[in-house]
Amino acid sequence: MRVHRHTCECKATIYELCSAGGLMFIRRTTRGVKMEIRESERLVSARMQVLWVRLLSGEAH
Repeated sequence: MRVHRHTCECKATIYELCSAGGLMFIRRTTRGVKMEIRESERLVSARMQVLWVRLLSGEAH
């Protein structure tokens, strides 16, 4: 697994754009009393890049 981009570590919720096995996904880590890690579905790069931009611009959650 490789992390290509990530949001600021200073926030309680961190997003990472990752790839593995030729597909990309977004990993969300929420830190607090209990750390929770969730991952999106795996998609081809072109589709996941669009989702990543939408996430950073506030258009996707």
